Amino acid sequence: MIKSNFPEDLSTRITKSGIVAVLVIDKPEDSEPLAEALLKGGVNIIELTLRTPSAIESVKRIVKGFPEMTVGIGTILFPEQVSEVKAAGAVFGLAPGMNPIVVKKTVEESFPFIPGIATASDIEAALGFGCRILKFFPAETGGGLKHLESMATPYAHLGLKFVPLGGLNQENFTDYLKSKFVTAIGGSWIAKREEISQHKWASITEKARIAVESINKMKK
Repeated sequence: MIKSNFPEDLSTRITKSGIVAVLVIDKPEDSEPLAEALLKGGVNIIELTLRTPSAIESVKRIVKGFPEMTVGIGTILFPEQVSEVKAAGAVFGLAPGMNPIVVKKTVEESFPFIPGIATASDIEAALGFGCRILKFFPAETGGGLKHLESMATPYAHLGLKFVPLGGLNQENFTDYLKSKFVTAIGGSWIAKREEISQHKWASITEKARIAVESINKMKK
């Protein structure tokens, strides 16, 4: 069996947190107050997406200013981006889909990576590259938790874990976390793009706090 591409300590960190805040940052200067707001609310793992020209600079700022934040980069669509995000200081990467060219590059770079999957064929393609943590996307429109558990069951003996993202919110995310297949969820509602642009830091902190509180209650 091919060795997992994810270090055990990083995998444990993600599982312990239970939530990864998914972010779109338009201005690099918003990255520091955003990171501070999330940390105040107890969220210390992020997926900063490569959807804006500010993404790489934002990553550098967060990595430099907030070493307690575990920084992942999302929307890695092309192989050349792998070296770029690794150099910027990200410790893991994600993508919405399973692109073998990109995943091959992450293996070559020894860069922990979570590809997106929606089908059994996606899962099997990812397995060949040592991917053992997979992003179920889009979760809600892709069949939800029922579909994920049905799809994951044939691979249960391999110990695969999933990070559902897409359509999750404060009302439904703990349902996913109760599944034995889910290691953490992706939360884009915690800090929406417009809230970041409008500097609604107190609101972001409060939503992060509520989400973390829900996770802690569930674990008791």
